[in-house]
Amino acid sequence: MTFTLPDAVNLARRAHEGQVDKSGNPYIDHPLRVMTRVDGAAEQMAAVLHDVVEDTSVTLDELVELECPTIVVRAVEALTHFPDEPQSAYLARVAADPIALIVKRADIGDNLSPDRTALLQPVERERLRDKYETALRLLDYYENG
Repeated sequence: MTFTLPDAVNLARRAHEGQVDKSGNPYIDHPLRVMTRVDGAAEQMAAVLHDVVEDTSVTLDELVELECPTIVVRAVEALTHFPDEPQSAYLARVAADPIALIVKRADIGDNLSPDRTALLQPVERERLRDKYETALRLLDYYENG
C-alpha cells in the first residue's frame, strides 16, 4: 500500500475531528490551509499532518505503520514541539529539515494571516504576532547562521 496525499488528508481529518481553534472554527481548516501554501506531495503531506503528533493521539510509529513516506515522518517529527522542549531547540530542529522548514514558514504565515488574527482579541493577537515574528527570526538565524 502506498500512503498518498489523500490518505494524509483523511488521517488529519480523523485525528483533528472535534477540535476547534482559538476562534472556534474547526481546527482541521488550519492544516488544510497550510497544505495549500506549499508545493510538492511530501511537503503537502507534512503540512496537513504537521500537528497530528503534537495535538492528537496519533504517534510517529503509527505514521510509519501506515507506510507514510520516511521523509514525511521525519518532517512531522521535526515539526512536533514536545512538552517542556525549549522553543529554540524546537526551531533549530525545524530549520535542520528542509521540508519541516518550508512547512513551518507556511504554518506561521497562516497563523499570522489577517483573516485569522482579526478574529482574536487584541491582547492575544499581539502575543501571537510577537511569538511568530520571534520564531521567524530564529528560523532565519538557524537557517543562515
